[in-house]
Formats: sequence, structure tokens, C-alpha cells
Amino acid sequence: MPESKRRTKKPQAAAERAARSAESPNPVWYKPVMFGLMLLGLVWVMVYYISQTLFPIPNIGGWNIVIGFGIAMIGFFMTTNWK
Repeated sequence: MPESKRRTKKPQAAAERAARSAESPNPVWYKPVMFGLMLLGLVWVMVYYISQTLFPIPNIGGWNIVIGFGIAMIGFFMTTNWK
């Protein structure tokens, strides 16, 4: 019975790619955008409460809170890729 060819280990190649990508830093704009989104979401919610629900968008009511927290959460999700 003939022997089959041995395969090269693919996980090793994937590990090398992951190591290279882990070493590469984020772009210069990444950190300011990340912190900016977190602060923008916080300011959005604060303006909504301080203005007694008149601003930033008066006709959508409580959805202003959802928008503010959504903007902030995008910034928080960006922290998972921050190097």
C-alpha cells in the first residue's frame, strides 16, 4: 500500500499571520476617533437631559438616549482592536 503525502501544517501559517497583524499598530486616526465617539455619545445624552428633552433632536423623544448610547458603544467596541 503506498504512503500518502504529508500535509504542511496550516495553523502554523495562520499563527504567523496573526503575530504579524498583532505587531502592526493602529492608524494615527484610530485613537482620536475612538475617544471622540465615546465622548460624543456621552455629550449627546447629557445635552438631552440638561435641555429637558428639547435637544439634540426634539421630535424623537427617548430615542435620543438610544442614539447617544449607540454612538458611545461604537467607540467602546473600537477599544477591542486598539493596540
